[in-house]
Amino acid sequence: MLVAVVVALIVIVVAVLGIVAFFMLRASGGATRVTPSAFGDVNSIDASSVQTALGADAPDVTATHVGTGETSTGKISEKLQSRFMAIGVLATAIFGALTARLWSMQVLDSSQYADSAEENKYTTVSTPAPRGYIYDTNGNVIVENRTSLTVLADSDVLDDHDVVKRLSTVLGVPFNVVRQRLQDTSSGAQSQRVIASDARLRDVAFIAEHSDAFTGVNIQERSVRSYPHGALCSHVVGYTGTVSDEALENMPSNRTVEMGDDVGQSGVESMYDNFLAGEHGQRVVMADSEGNVVEVVSETPATRGSDVYLTIMAPAQYVAEQALKNLIAPDGTIGKGTGVAGAIVGLDVTDGSILCMASYPTFSPSTFIGGISQDTWDLYASSESYYPLLNRCISGTYPAASTFKAFTSLAALKYGFATDASTWECGGSWDGFGSGDIQKCWNTAGHGELDLHGGIVKSCDIVFYEIAKDFFEAGTSQGGTISDTALQEEVFKFGFGQTTGIDLTGEEQGRVPTPEWKAAHWVDVPTASTWMGGDMTNMIIGQGDVLVTPLQIAVAYGGVATGKLMKPHLLKEVRNSNAAQAAVTFEPEVIATPEVDEKYLKLVREALNGVGADSSVITEAFDDAGIDIEHVACKTGTGEVAGKEDYAWFVCYYPYEDPKYAVAVLIEQGGGGSATAGPVGAEVMGAIVDCAAGDLTEIGVVSASSGKSVEYGSGGSSSGRTD
Repeated sequence: MLVAVVVALIVIVVAVLGIVAFFMLRASGGATRVTPSAFGDVNSIDASSVQTALGADAPDVTATHVGTGETSTGKISEKLQSRFMAIGVLATAIFGALTARLWSMQVLDSSQYADSAEENKYTTVSTPAPRGYIYDTNGNVIVENRTSLTVLADSDVLDDHDVVKRLSTVLGVPFNVVRQRLQDTSSGAQSQRVIASDARLRDVAFIAEHSDAFTGVNIQERSVRSYPHGALCSHVVGYTGTVSDEALENMPSNRTVEMGDDVGQSGVESMYDNFLAGEHGQRVVMADSEGNVVEVVSETPATRGSDVYLTIMAPAQYVAEQALKNLIAPDGTIGKGTGVAGAIVGLDVTDGSILCMASYPTFSPSTFIGGISQDTWDLYASSESYYPLLNRCISGTYPAASTFKAFTSLAALKYGFATDASTWECGGSWDGFGSGDIQKCWNTAGHGELDLHGGIVKSCDIVFYEIAKDFFEAGTSQGGTISDTALQEEVFKFGFGQTTGIDLTGEEQGRVPTPEWKAAHWVDVPTASTWMGGDMTNMIIGQGDVLVTPLQIAVAYGGVATGKLMKPHLLKEVRNSNAAQAAVTFEPEVIATPEVDEKYLKLVREALNGVGADSSVITEAFDDAGIDIEHVACKTGTGEVAGKEDYAWFVCYYPYEDPKYAVAVLIEQGGGGSATAGPVGAEVMGAIVDCAAGDLTEIGVVSASSGKSVEYGSGGSSSGRTD
């Protein structure tokens, strides 16, 4: 910096001195200047004219000879000489200044310009990094990488019409598409353009053998996602895709992502993208003045990302996914089986580990490799396909139906509207408010006299209508002494109406209706905004405006089983590639400990333990799974949805005496819970138990749903609840 300042001062001083000298010389030349026009022609002046001009006192000049130009010529020469000297000084100053500047550039600043030239000459280009693998809890691979033969081309290939045409012919890619890909600068101006991924071996071999005809084109082995078990666990692991401009702008500061990189777009791939993403490699290239790559100077290989281990039991996951497919679309077409969609959640109630999470219809994550086609995307977004991208375990919301009765029973016990000695009479129908609006029990013939234990086992609606009436009339709005939302507040303790916090995006919180919610929901229809007794009777049996997710049901029943609600999670640990020790390990977290009297929990648990034994279908299903029904606590449910067939629910935990596992099953338009969802739940629970014991290790390949469906059911009328 100091040298530059000194040089600048020297240049300024030389320039100033030159200019000063120029004007001084010019000034001195002007003092002796003669203007011929003032006196006429010098040669024509004679003595008499001089005498006349000077007057009588003038000296005698007649003898003086005025030459013909000797004196005047000398004066003009002096003037020209001074002017040339001034010009010479100015030129010397200018060239001196230029010389000084050139000297500073060539000598003093040469290293700086050399460094700049080197920087312009070489460019560092990032190369994609392989992502880490995804494993199940026992180390079975769910997602890995495979090598893809990728055809790359330098940007200047765009100017070679013949090479572009040859690429189009050999690869079977339209000419204009090849040009578009060559113009794509999303991965950097000097980066090679991807012309084709997963190129055929014969095409690659042809290009390699005729390299002279494909100047600027080369073949590179790149890493892409591979799914050895097909669509297994697709809603959990999710899929990857090229980072968008918006995502790039919002990327965390600790995450290095460049245009053209593949990032997680959903599921675990998205949630743990920072672990799975590797470190870019670097490719130092020499570029010409046009920006074209002329030489690869050096290359540093990319580093694979860390491996993620999930809590999923892959063999049990396979059983769950196959159970849904075989039930709903045995030949691949929805509508030819039982139900149109479904969800299964398997949970370790002691630590919140998700052991299986299946949603049907499903999709293949491999569809997104290299970008999903518009036709496929449109199919996935259509009602005909029943939306296979939707993870119904966390994003599907449904009426809880009779699975809700375990929680409303606990509320009734707390407020004294039910005791272990209370009894009710079920005649099959009920009009407790005397309004003339008759509500029926699912068993229209009636259950007769029942206590609370019997009301839960038989899933009697009348018992719970009576309890709902007691809550409604005891509310402050009806002149009572308890909160109008006392029942809802007890239900909230088990996590309903809020997300569970699972490590996946897209979780819905569901809904438990309250007077405030209804008033806001129907604000534009005042006559419908008042909370009525019928709202309470619908809510207490999990109908009306109640909405829950299968995951919420599984977590809540884990709370009934253990007295604690564990935060559900999919992450088990993160390991660096080939590392023996885990870098990150998930720690179990209790999200709630409901304040419920232990004796009330004991009463409800005993009732749940009696549900399975009361159903021959469920008993047989658990026998087939190798589990004694005496050690199972469970509940069935049949949800009613306007315009559709009934929704089948089943939830259970095992062992009853020392709970370890919970399973929740939902079949959309599947009919009765015990008949449809119960056997599926028993099969999955058996698979979890066998997998934990090491007796189940088989993991097959899961096929994605076809997207095909036919008209299903009886046109939207319920065939009648059975539980």
